[in-house]
Amino acid sequence: MAEAIERSLSDIDVVAIRPASQADAKAALSVLKDAAKSSEQIAKLIASDAPLKDFFVAAFALSPFLRDTARSHPAILEALLSEALPAFLKHRIEAARASWWGDAPGAALPDAEIMTRLRRAKREVAFAVALADLSRLFGGRETTRWLSDFAEAAVSAAIDHLLLGAHESGKFVLKDSSAPSTASGVVVLGMGKLGAGELNYSSDIDLVVFYDPQSGIIANRDDAPETFARLLRRLIRILQERTGDGYVFRTDLRLRPDPGSTPLAIPVEAAMLYYESRGQNWERAAFIKARPIAGDLEAGERFLKELTPFVFRKYLDYAAIADIHSIKRQIHAHKGHGEIAVKGHNIKLGRGGIREIEFFVQTQQLIAGGRTPALRLRETEAMLRMLAESGWIDAATAEELTDAYWFLRDVEHRIQMVHDEQTHLLPETEPELRRVAYMLGFEDTASFSDALSRVLRAVERRYAQLFEQEAKLSTETGNLVFTGQQDDPDTLETLKKLGFQRPSDIANIIRTWHYGRYRATQSVEARERLTELTPELLRVFGESRRADEAFLRFDHFLSGLPAGIQLFSLLGNNPGLLSLIVNIMSSAPRLADIIAAKPHVFDGMLEPGLLAELPTRDYLAPRIATFVGAGRHYEEVLDRLRIIAAEQRFLIGIRLLTGAITGLQAGRALTDLADLIIAAALDAVLEEVRSAHGRFPGGRVAIVGMGKLGSHELTAGSDIDLILLYDYDDEVLESDGAKPLDPVRYFTRVTQRLIAALSAPTAEGILYDVDMRLRPSGNKGPVATRITAFAKYQRTEAWTWEHLALTRARCICGDESLVGEAEAIFAEILTEKRDIAKIRKDVEEMRGLIDKEKPPKDIWDFKLIPGGLVDIEFIAQYLALIAPARGVTSPPAGTHTLEALKALGAGMMNANDLDTAAEALVLFSELSQLVRLCIDGDFDPKEAPAGLVDLVCRAGDYPDLTHLEADIRRFSKAVRRIFQGSSLQRKRT
Repeated sequence: MAEAIERSLSDIDVVAIRPASQADAKAALSVLKDAAKSSEQIAKLIASDAPLKDFFVAAFALSPFLRDTARSHPAILEALLSEALPAFLKHRIEAARASWWGDAPGAALPDAEIMTRLRRAKREVAFAVALADLSRLFGGRETTRWLSDFAEAAVSAAIDHLLLGAHESGKFVLKDSSAPSTASGVVVLGMGKLGAGELNYSSDIDLVVFYDPQSGIIANRDDAPETFARLLRRLIRILQERTGDGYVFRTDLRLRPDPGSTPLAIPVEAAMLYYESRGQNWERAAFIKARPIAGDLEAGERFLKELTPFVFRKYLDYAAIADIHSIKRQIHAHKGHGEIAVKGHNIKLGRGGIREIEFFVQTQQLIAGGRTPALRLRETEAMLRMLAESGWIDAATAEELTDAYWFLRDVEHRIQMVHDEQTHLLPETEPELRRVAYMLGFEDTASFSDALSRVLRAVERRYAQLFEQEAKLSTETGNLVFTGQQDDPDTLETLKKLGFQRPSDIANIIRTWHYGRYRATQSVEARERLTELTPELLRVFGESRRADEAFLRFDHFLSGLPAGIQLFSLLGNNPGLLSLIVNIMSSAPRLADIIAAKPHVFDGMLEPGLLAELPTRDYLAPRIATFVGAGRHYEEVLDRLRIIAAEQRFLIGIRLLTGAITGLQAGRALTDLADLIIAAALDAVLEEVRSAHGRFPGGRVAIVGMGKLGSHELTAGSDIDLILLYDYDDEVLESDGAKPLDPVRYFTRVTQRLIAALSAPTAEGILYDVDMRLRPSGNKGPVATRITAFAKYQRTEAWTWEHLALTRARCICGDESLVGEAEAIFAEILTEKRDIAKIRKDVEEMRGLIDKEKPPKDIWDFKLIPGGLVDIEFIAQYLALIAPARGVTSPPAGTHTLEALKALGAGMMNANDLDTAAEALVLFSELSQLVRLCIDGDFDPKEAPAGLVDLVCRAGDYPDLTHLEADIRRFSKAVRRIFQGSSLQRKRT
């Protein structure tokens, strides 16, 4: 129920409204005088000069409805003079909620009786709320809340009344006739403004009713459809039929599934099946505000929770924007409102009206609500505030639209208060428009019209920014016509001017789109969207180097898309993304392939501040947790992990592609992402194994990342090197589940399930290719390693190369105590004093073996070229192993190669050599990250996309490839000299 701040009509000290005519004022005063004949309180008021008297005269003069109500029922006015407004309203709402109670327990009232009770309560509530609103004792927020609370009470009472009657007649068997709705399985949802608690003054109410045949109240299930149909017809009659006491609410049940062919109420299961298979975007928008208001409230909440994936999809949904916009266009077409004019303007549906603000909010909820639960609020103002807090809109937009919303709601209420009519049209005559202006406190119609016009234009402007981006086939550059079989000469000339070398080929490609030869362009709607997009698409592609090549790649991308509406809608509503997609097509075929296979990866690109925010662990963790947390079972959790991992890898790549982050930052971000994904996968796997085999008493698991995963240097295409460590209580022989396993089989099962979770191919792709060869004894050893065996192996059996690998070992997740034990083992092994000559000999032999078995293809093989990344990594790892013998403190295992190199090299390398190795590492890492991001396979400047060549040059701040290649050769020779030379053979002071 609305928050009750104790205010009374007697608190009025300033009267902002005034009668629109002397005749109306006289009629109002006459009503008050008649009421005074039977009320001492009203008589005293009439005899005084209190502001309240002037207010009543003005209010009754402006609203014939209020004047007639006061004349017919002066007792309401008298009660309002002696009772605080919140208390008055609360008592009437409580009376409405209890109106189904009869004198005899368990006996239903006649329909006529509850109809009378509800209408009397409605009359008193409507009268009081109107006076409170006109006097400004209530603002629009309180007005809508009180009206919604009453509607909820009235519908609840009517439903209880109907259920009790059906129980009496033997159609239902209620669990508790004193609380008919409890556990009844009857779901009554308030939609639209009722669901949001934003009901307008003379509103109708939108209801959707479902029932659960399994609830146990239906005596004969075969009779259920007809029984509920009869009940709902009676519900409509109880609420909306006009009697001598008026009506309660006009009631609309047309928001149910397929209203033209379905009963007034359908089973919950049938409703869910409809929404999952045939639900429309407008229905998704409608359910944003849906709220259980009557019947079995718990069943209602369960239904909405189950419906959440339909309303708020896990992928961002841009096709919804165009769909909702088409509804808005239809409203304009059918209602005939194009230009903004005050007289006769539709405050709800017209340009700049209430509906545009609601659409502005709901569209962004449909787009992002699936990924951001905070954007699932029902109330318009609260959602505007949340959109601003979440960065989807700026604070100024939220404030402007909030102020506009409540101003327009005030106008709407006053239009309706005049005659208690469900209308949103401003009067077309000057006298009637003046009435509304005076009800709002304006001096005249001119000042009201000016204020209203400013608000409508402001809303229209904000709305237009979101929706009104219409492309034309004729641009300032020239004609772009692609109809017919032959090339249009003027169009070919335009394409040349835009930057295309083969205009006839480009024109032919676009004609192919128009013929619907690709799956993405088969629907009429998709072709229309793409046609609107084409001029801007050509302009932006034309600005890229080798525009024809990039455009052909985009065409190849389109040819593989399963559908196009989603992407075309996204690009049409977000023109800034066109530049980025051109960048991708001209530079990064690998990313283009990812988009084609998984269009949802584009979703996160609309997140505000994407390029401004670093993708740190703190940034990634809550996004992953929120998205994955909605998974209802093991396979769905894994699929959600695959979806969010693909999306975030893509977004990290976009940041790298645009220069928002460096290659080193990308490596750390990709590693942080992998850490979080692996940890979530492990949690899911452990839960799944425990569900079948129980827990292993004293069982502990820790995951160790090795290689580039361990040192925070993953690239876009990296596999991950893992070791699974475990431990358990020695005295325990098996797990405690229904299907117990011994310790080796139990933890082997955990490891196998984890590998499958991470690397098994599914419709959503794979998470990572997993390499377990760095575990003790490699592929010959067990896939899971007990911590004691791991320690023993490292102390007594491990080869030098395995200790080199251990310098990059890092515990990613798992039991904290086991992680601590593993890190202690790493530290113990890495602080041993070793024979420096032997270590050097082993390292040189290993590097020689790599040169022999994996020779570099060319200078662009940054990893394997002599003096490339492998040499630099060997230098850092070699220094880590010999550091204790040189009296140098080693950094912890798992330290980034650059940080380890700087920490160790400061005490064991020539300063110039250290600088050279560090510079080379940064350059080679930047280049490797970009190449791995943009293409599969090796970088060949002759074959590489033009954009990628530009990117690799820009990464090192080189004017062209010639200068870049020269520096790569210089750095690689210097690093190979450092690796082979005397710089590493003795401690430098």
